[in-house]
Amino acid sequence: MRSAGGGRGFLVRMEDLDRVTASAAHEAGQLADLAAIGLDWDGPVVRQSERFDRYFEALATLRAADLVYPCYCTRREIRRRSGAASAPHGLPEGAYPGRCRRLTATERARLEGEGRRPAWRLRTDGEEISFVDEVAGPTAGRVDDVVLARNDGVPAYNLAVVVDDAAQGVSQVVRGDDLLSSTPRQIHLQRLLGLPTPTYLHVPLVLGADGQRLAKRHGAVTLAQLCEGLDPAARHARLVAITTALARTLGVIVDGSCSTDRPRRAADGRRPPATGGPGRPAAVLGRPRRPVRGPTRGLRAAAGAARLTARAPSAPPARRRPRR
Repeated sequence: MRSAGGGRGFLVRMEDLDRVTASAAHEAGQLADLAAIGLDWDGPVVRQSERFDRYFEALATLRAADLVYPCYCTRREIRRRSGAASAPHGLPEGAYPGRCRRLTATERARLEGEGRRPAWRLRTDGEEISFVDEVAGPTAGRVDDVVLARNDGVPAYNLAVVVDDAAQGVSQVVRGDDLLSSTPRQIHLQRLLGLPTPTYLHVPLVLGADGQRLAKRHGAVTLAQLCEGLDPAARHARLVAITTALARTLGVIVDGSCSTDRPRRAADGRRPPATGGPGRPAAVLGRPRRPVRGPTRGLRAAAGAARLTARAPSAPPARRRPRR
């Protein structure tokens, strides 16, 4: 909706780096929910699980510049050390304490001889990154030694999204504000890799009465459950109400309604040609389309907003997180 209202294209990317937790059924459900509320996307769905070579290439570039280092610490060790000492000045709580930054070759060989496989961390000096978020406003944060590749060889989220945003020509990222604190890391990586920085728009998540992300324990339901048993007219009315609520969340309201009148995808997966001529890309609101990314995390945040709009009467009251 934000992309349609701002003259951009809309890309869907499945951030399924962890194949243990990723699910084809979850992907199908997310795409079905988008289609149900009239949100279509440009081009094929991109899956990060199929793009590891791109991430490894970026990691090799950083390694060649000595901007990463191997880390052999387990999560338990990091939690123990982080709890025993405060985070380095200005860094977020729980930031890596830096134990492996200065390991000698002998120490590394000993750890690997014990069967430990390293993760790869970004080598930073606590750089402060400032940017203007289109919802949160001026924002600043310090960059910690974030993991870029896990010790099982799986690329990390922060590296993957930076590489993909540049490769896909993303000019604006719309996602939940639980990822606002990760943005300084991503901007720093973009600069190190010589990649463009998109604009960011972090929308508030919907929370339960306990202040936690809205979930099944709060009575949250899926779009399919919201529409279960409704006749076509009632189903359409409910989906319109949900879409309007989502549009208001993003400030995308045109003449009191959502600006989602884009050509719908046909049964064979192809969108009908734009009115400007056969095969000509459509321009939304008279402006050239530019891609905006819709990651799976962003889709979950959007689904939460929809659930709040039409939650079951028995569900505990939910509240919005205040804008920062």
